[in-house]
Amino acid sequence: MTFERLVRNEAFASQTVTTTVGAIGLNRPTEVVIADAKVNKDRTADLLTEAHQRASADGAATLIHQLAVPFVGFEDTSATDVKPDFAVVAPNVDRTGSWLVVGDAKDYERHRSRVEDSRLLKGFLQVAVGAESAAVWSKLPAGMRVHQYGALAVPRNAFLQPEALVEDLADHRREVAMRIAERRAEANGTTFDPSAVDLFVEHLIATYDPASCPSCSLFAFCRAELRKSTNPTDLLVEIGIAREVRPHVAGIVDGTGAVGPARPSVVAQVVATKDGLPQQTKQRRVDPIGLPGTVNLVLAKADAAALGVHGIAIQVVTSEGPGKWQQHVFPEPQSPQTRRAVVRAIGAALTKAIKDRRVANPDSPEPVHLVVPDKMTADVLVSIADNLAGLELSRLRWAQDKLMGRPQLTFDGEPAQVPLRLSEDDRTAVAFLLEDDRARAMTLRSPIVNAQEVLNRHHVVGGPAVSALRLDYVVAWFLEGSAVDHRNLADDVENLAHTPGARLTNIQSNAIHATISGPEERRNVAEYDRLVRAELAYKSDVLTKAIEILDGDQPSRLRVVHRTIESDAQTVWQRRLRLHASDLVRFGRTYRWWRNALVEPIQDDQKCRDQLLALANPQTAQDLATDAGQRMVAFADVVSVDPLVLDVHSRRIVAGSSVVLLHVNDDPCVEHPDVGLKVQGTSFQFQGMAIGPLSKDGVDEDAPRGHLLWTPKISPALTAGDRVVVADSDWFAGTPYGKNLNVKRPAVDGNAAPKPDCVTAGYADDPDAHNYCCKPHEVNEAEWSDTLAERRAAGLLNPETWPPVRNDDAFESTAADAPQGDPYADEPVAAPDDATLDDVD
Repeated sequence: MTFERLVRNEAFASQTVTTTVGAIGLNRPTEVVIADAKVNKDRTADLLTEAHQRASADGAATLIHQLAVPFVGFEDTSATDVKPDFAVVAPNVDRTGSWLVVGDAKDYERHRSRVEDSRLLKGFLQVAVGAESAAVWSKLPAGMRVHQYGALAVPRNAFLQPEALVEDLADHRREVAMRIAERRAEANGTTFDPSAVDLFVEHLIATYDPASCPSCSLFAFCRAELRKSTNPTDLLVEIGIAREVRPHVAGIVDGTGAVGPARPSVVAQVVATKDGLPQQTKQRRVDPIGLPGTVNLVLAKADAAALGVHGIAIQVVTSEGPGKWQQHVFPEPQSPQTRRAVVRAIGAALTKAIKDRRVANPDSPEPVHLVVPDKMTADVLVSIADNLAGLELSRLRWAQDKLMGRPQLTFDGEPAQVPLRLSEDDRTAVAFLLEDDRARAMTLRSPIVNAQEVLNRHHVVGGPAVSALRLDYVVAWFLEGSAVDHRNLADDVENLAHTPGARLTNIQSNAIHATISGPEERRNVAEYDRLVRAELAYKSDVLTKAIEILDGDQPSRLRVVHRTIESDAQTVWQRRLRLHASDLVRFGRTYRWWRNALVEPIQDDQKCRDQLLALANPQTAQDLATDAGQRMVAFADVVSVDPLVLDVHSRRIVAGSSVVLLHVNDDPCVEHPDVGLKVQGTSFQFQGMAIGPLSKDGVDEDAPRGHLLWTPKISPALTAGDRVVVADSDWFAGTPYGKNLNVKRPAVDGNAAPKPDCVTAGYADDPDAHNYCCKPHEVNEAEWSDTLAERRAAGLLNPETWPPVRNDDAFESTAADAPQGDPYADEPVAAPDDATLDDVD
């Protein structure tokens, strides 16, 4: 509601109109008129007529808010109207008529500087419904046509200030028209008999999905029906096992014990559900959680603001062990000061961890990491960092404007609100979080570590897989003294007042919001502080317990591989930070050539990750061997030991292939004490592996096709009947001497990054030689400021140019007098009775 009020604000209404009209190639309007239809069909029709006349006669554009239009095909019925949030009426190019551009306002949150494509798609589909309905409305003025483009107003920044996104609705309108026609045909061919309700739920087994069904109003009913079913295989439906996989694992729950060719991870999920005990994946730990140099962090996000934070709690792990959890509560969740306080606390903790690692090993310090309980926590932190980085880069440009005696203006030519400079701790945190944003395409990078993902990598718990996305649900499986009833546990977790991740429960979110909303005299800051600290205490307790569970798992020999990869990358990051060279650049703002140069490194990183997982994680290797779509990993059974004959379950690994032994009966070979690891400049070498060719020599001609003689140089300790996993050795980077296995070491992303010698003699000493490596942001932004000033003087920027120029940087800089949304200004009110989730989402 706060955002919709800003969309109707006069300052943003004119921007919405000019952006929309300019984007669809129409002339600049002579004026912008704002009108409110007040969700009334008759008033909407009158305002459209008036707007059409103004457009044709005067060239004016009109922004109409809160329209009401009969749903397409139901104009003469009592069906619910379509209610577009706004529409723009503008003259066509020759002013012989007008265009109607339908729009909607959606308070979509930006994560990591962008709105999710799936949410934008849903928003534009709703706009398309309005456009289809308006196009066939009998009261649409003669000469007015509905434009094929539509507009979606979404928040541009943390202050909910809107921007209009314009998109072609042709495909969306065809989709909407087709779906409406389908629904009408189904309705016409369906009759409802209240005494035959069972017919309306007989599809339950076919379509129930615990991951996607919770948003449905019948979810609780359907789940209850499954829970009370006496058919044991309905348990598989309840926990979300895919229909085509259920026959292969039905034997686990029906008592027959028969298991078909299902992925081992799925089998483990079903076994854990039936037995009430978590199953191990047998992978040893490669993550850094609990090691010195890690910073554990939990966050309570404010639902009323995109980047709002109620509080955070931080714990630094040094060589002396874990420190105390430090809580920080912010009574103004949405304010810029809160975001700075968040990164300042994180920066201080990271600085402490970095110093501790340098003291421990001055020549080659280990990397540092943030450990969080869920992905949303990481997304919120990176979004805050992107916000502050944009402000800092804008500040640098405005500093140049001030130095040159120019007015300090926003991209749209309005007086700017100049922010304060980032402190060193602030910048350390912002740069680190943006490093994670740039690194997310590299799967082996881990500046931020998700504890929930790590715990699920080592243990498989029962119940629906979607339940395991909550860290407290997974942790609870290890706290019970006996077998876990997944249903009771799921119900208990759902009814908790607290959550382990960034988002709060609805009850807790509403309670916290109510304490700081409305007039100052009605606010209860003490109660707010108590509620937030209780939430942070729960989150930190869950994360601590997760770390304690992981402490019971053995570390892997491959941990040094992952630490080496991250250490190499963070060495480059620390040079960026020290020299202020591209340390404030998110992935979306990297240069085009930089992104293009990352294609091969990303492929190498993915291949290295797959190979390391296949080597270290028996369950992942078995999943790969079960997957008919891959050709490098396969199951094999030991037929005999002398000679060593394998029954290879693959059509691609045949006689003439050379294979390496990965796992024997769920035990990874790389973890064997006789296998060595050598970190080389271009590869990681595993020494003493069983590698050799397959052949048909000496194998009985009548033996099955998969029976092959294997002659490795190093003979492994095997027994007839052993189930092993092998991989084609050509998949790897080489097999020196026939007994060592090389995994290619991914290259560090050194694009637009300072080189080692830049620290001693850099851009200031030789600008031409260091223009593309260590050029500091201060110089880059000063040059860009001068360029913008030249364009503005030539009339090539807003508001002089037409059509309006779009600011692709999408920084958080705002005009000094621009209205800002404050979701805490009014006391909370109940949602309107006629509003549904689709209306607000």
